[in-house]
Amino acid sequence: MVNHFRTIKCMVLFLLAGVFSVHSVHGQNYHAVEGSPFAGSLGVANNPASIVSSPYPWDITVFSFQLKNSTNAVTISNYSLLSGVDSSRYAFNNGNSARFFNFNFNIHLLNATVAINRRHWIAFGANVRGYGIGSTGRFNYNDSLNSIHDFFTINKGDFPFQANVASSAWIELFATYAQTIRDDEYGRLNAGVTLKAMRGISGGFVQLKDASVTETGTGAQTIYTLHGGTGKYGYSSNYDLWQKDRSTSQNVKDLLVNSRGGLAIDLGAEYLVKTQAVTNYSSPAPYNEYEWKFGVSLLDIGQNTFRYGTQSRFASDPKPTAADAVLDAKFRKGIQSLAGFNDTVNTLVNNFQTLTGFFNIRNPARLVINVDKPLQDNFSVNANYSLNLTGSNKGKNLSVQEMNVLILTPRWETRRWGFYLPIQYTTERKLWIGGAFKVGPLLLGIHNWANVFSKSSTQNGGGYIALVIRSGGGFADKVDKQYDCPKESRY
Repeated sequence: MVNHFRTIKCMVLFLLAGVFSVHSVHGQNYHAVEGSPFAGSLGVANNPASIVSSPYPWDITVFSFQLKNSTNAVTISNYSLLSGVDSSRYAFNNGNSARFFNFNFNIHLLNATVAINRRHWIAFGANVRGYGIGSTGRFNYNDSLNSIHDFFTINKGDFPFQANVASSAWIELFATYAQTIRDDEYGRLNAGVTLKAMRGISGGFVQLKDASVTETGTGAQTIYTLHGGTGKYGYSSNYDLWQKDRSTSQNVKDLLVNSRGGLAIDLGAEYLVKTQAVTNYSSPAPYNEYEWKFGVSLLDIGQNTFRYGTQSRFASDPKPTAADAVLDAKFRKGIQSLAGFNDTVNTLVNNFQTLTGFFNIRNPARLVINVDKPLQDNFSVNANYSLNLTGSNKGKNLSVQEMNVLILTPRWETRRWGFYLPIQYTTERKLWIGGAFKVGPLLLGIHNWANVFSKSSTQNGGGYIALVIRSGGGFADKVDKQYDCPKESRY
C-alpha cells in the first residue's frame, strides 16, 4: 500500500513539473469544465455538439488523466493528499451491511478540436478508459473472525447471499463531427456525433447467486454446510498470454494484439438562447454569447466483447461434504493461482463447467442533460444530470456504469484563469464537494475535498489533471462595412 501511494504521488509531482515547463497552454468526469464554452476537446466526451461553441479555432489536449473511486467496504486511514504515505493503513469495514465499490479512470492522449469554419467542426483523438463496479447482499463482518464457521455463525439471517462484479477496460480512437443546424436571432442549435473504434484490453466478472447454508447440531457442535446457489466467473483470454519470464513490454503487447474490436457512438445537441440585449453594428454581441445553454446527449452506446479465459468457470450444486471445517481446511492451505482455486472448488461441487466462447460487457451508456447559465463578471453556474441506461449485472447482462447523478458547478472563468466548485451527488448517495482551478494550459481538479483535509476519506473521491494547448487568439470576425461612413474623396 505504501509503495502504491508513493508511486501515485511521484507521478502527480512529475506531471506538475512538466506542466509548468510548458509555455502555452474532457468533460467526462472533468466536472469543472462541463458546460463551459472553454472546455474544447475536454467537453466532447460530455456532449459532441459542445465543440461548436468554442471561442478557439482549435485546441489540443496533450494529456489528461482522471480517476474516481467510491466504496464502503474498505477504509484507508492515516493518509491524505497533503500527508505522507509511510503510516497509511487500510482495513475492511466492520458491521452488517451491503457492500459496494465503483471506480473509473481515463487517459486522453492528443485529443484535438478543429474548426472547419464557424458552423462546422471536427474532433479526434485516442483514449484509454476503464470501469469497475461491484455490489453484494447484506452480510456481517468483523476483523475478529477466525474461521468460516465464525462467519456463518454471525450471518445466519443474511442468506441467501448475492454478489455481482464487472470490470472493463479498453482503448478507443474517436472521431467527432458537429455543426450548427439552425441559427436565428433567438438562438442557435448545434448537433454532433462521435464514432469510436475500440479494443477491449481487459474484461472480467463474478456472479454469486442465492448462496445458502444449512445448519445442523447445536451449540459448539453446530455445523454449517453449503446448501445451494450458483457461482460464475470469467475473464478475458488475453490474460492467459501473460508470462513471468517475458518482459513487461512484451506482455503488454500480447494483451493488446490479442484484444477484440468493438464500436460505440455518442450523440448530442445543444441549444444556445441568445442574449436579447440591444447592440449596435459597430459593437456586435460576441458570436457565442448566450443567456442560457441547454444540452442533451446519449453517450457510450456500445459494448466490448471478450473471449473467455481458460480458467473461467460455472459452479453449482454443492456436495453434502462441503461443511465449514472442510472449507477452512481447503482454503487455509493457500491458493497460489486461479487454476489452484478451480481445483479446490471442483472438490466441493457436483456441477463444475468450463466457460467457453465470448462474453460482452456494455459500456456505461447514459443520458446526460446539461444546463449552463452565465451570471455577471465572468461567473456562471452549470447543472449536469446523468441517468445510467444499463441495468444490474445479472445473467448475461453485464455492464459498467458512471457514478455521476447530479452535479452543480459554480465557476468563475476567463480564457486564462478559472476557479470551480463542483458539488456532486453520486449513485451511491454520496455528496461530494470538489474543486478545480485553471491556470493557462493547466486544469487541476479534485472530486472530494475530504481527500485533502481528512486522513480517512481517500477511498471516496479522486481527481484529474489536464494539459490543454489552445490557439493564440479567437476567430477573426469579419466586420460588416455597409453601415460605415463613406471615405472622403481625394478630389
